[in-house]
Amino acid sequence: MVRFFLAVASFMTLASAALPTASLAQAADPAVSTITELDAGLLRTMRAGGSTAARGRVIAPVLERAFDLPLMTRLAVGPEWVKLSGADQQALVDAFKRMTIAEYARNFDSFSGETFEVSPKVETRGGDKVVRTTLKVPKGAPVAIAYRLRQGGGAWRIIDVFYNNAISQIATRRSDFGTVLQNGGAKALVARMNAIAAKGGS
Repeated sequence: MVRFFLAVASFMTLASAALPTASLAQAADPAVSTITELDAGLLRTMRAGGSTAARGRVIAPVLERAFDLPLMTRLAVGPEWVKLSGADQQALVDAFKRMTIAEYARNFDSFSGETFEVSPKVETRGGDKVVRTTLKVPKGAPVAIAYRLRQGGGAWRIIDVFYNNAISQIATRRSDFGTVLQNGGAKALVARMNAIAAKGGS
């Protein structure tokens, strides 16, 4: 788990975007189930231990169910997305998926009694929902993580992650990806994401 906190600390130095103010929905919400299942999958991955590749095989189907990876890729690329060919778009989605799986497999590397606490209060903003969760670590400070979800294909899936309720993963990715895309095009961005996946972190 040490790598997870190092990754979060590094992530927070790159960029910040305030989590949108929203109204609260008190009733049980299907978006909560998405996060509960994700958290359970992360704990299974941590308990599985083993190599990064082995943990990747455990977490991959969990992430593919919980995250809308194609939409996250498009949001992270930004306005340039519509200018790309279909082949380049698909290559970017595939690379984004590999990168995401590798990062989670690397960051959630061992289990030492961690637990997740999911807030039942779901925040709404337009058509999206925000679910907050807290990663509790024995003898360590809790880590607040909020997820923004959007409904698609009959399910609520994550489209952004906010660390400490303030650091937007998509905003950070867009800052990094925009520079790479401008300087080298889609192939350079695919290479950038593949390099991150190979390292298991950004």
